Amino acid sequence: MTLLDRDGVRLTLDDDGSVATVTLANPAKRNAQTFALWRALAESGRLLPGTVRVVVVRAEGQSFSAGLDRRAFTPEGIDGEPSVMELAAREDGGESAIAEFQEGFTWLRRNDIITVAAVQGHAIGAGFQLALACDLRVCADDVRFAMRETALGIVPDLTGTHPLVALVGYARALEICVTGRFVQAEEAERTGLANLVVPAAELDAAARDLAAAVLAAPRDAVIETKALLFSSLIRQKPRRKPPSTGSITPVRYEAAGERKNAAARPNSSGVP
Repeated sequence: MTLLDRDGVRLTLDDDGSVATVTLANPAKRNAQTFALWRALAESGRLLPGTVRVVVVRAEGQSFSAGLDRRAFTPEGIDGEPSVMELAAREDGGESAIAEFQEGFTWLRRNDIITVAAVQGHAIGAGFQLALACDLRVCADDVRFAMRETALGIVPDLTGTHPLVALVGYARALEICVTGRFVQAEEAERTGLANLVVPAAELDAAARDLAAAVLAAPRDAVIETKALLFSSLIRQKPRRKPPSTGSITPVRYEAAGERKNAAARPNSSGVP
C-alpha cells in the first residue's frame, strides 16, 4: 500500500502493516535532496500507522543520495524555494527553516520504531545524515559516505553529527567532517557506521532480513530496550549548544559553486 508519493519520496506499507518503506525515488539525479523532499520525509513520519514496527529507508538507482541539490546554492534556488544564501541572510540565520527541515530526520529515532537504512553507492552530506538518522545501517559493498558541508561553508546540521560521534568517536568524526573525505565499506563496517556490508545485489534482501529479525522480538521489549540504550546517548550530549549549531554559515558559496560548476548544470547534485 502506498501512503505517500511526492517530491522524490515514496512511503509504502507491507501487507500486515508492520514494516514501512521510505524510498528516495529520484534516481536520475542520484536522489539529490531538496527542501520539498525534507518536508515529504517529515510527512512520512506523521503518516505512519501505529502498527508499524520497522521502517526501512532505501533509495532507487545506483546512489542512496548525493546530498543537497546544488541548485540550492544558486541565487535562484530550487522551484521557487529560497536559496541557502537567502536562508542565511534571514534575521534568525535560517534557524527556523533548519528546525523544519530537521523534522524529516528526527522522527527516525522515535522509540516505537526501529529504522534501518539500506545504503548503496554515494551517501553524501544530507544523504550521509539521513543514513545516520536511522538506528541501523545495512550497506552495499560499493557504499561511499562523505560529509561535504564544511567544504561548502555550511555546518552539517541535519542531526547527523551526534550519531556520527557516538558511532566512530569525536576525533574520527571531526576528521571526516572537516576533510570531507570518503568513508568506504570496509572502514564503515570496521568503525561501526555499517552494521552489515553485503554485495549490492543483496542489499534489499539483507535489509528485509534485518527487519524480520527485529519483528521476531516482542514489541514492548524492543521499545523499552531502544529507549534505554538511546537515553545513554542523550546523557552524553554536551550541555552547551556549540555556537555554529543550528545556523547556516554563509561562507564561500560563490567559490564553492564556481569550483564545482554546479550553477550551470540543471541536474547538479552533491556528487563531485
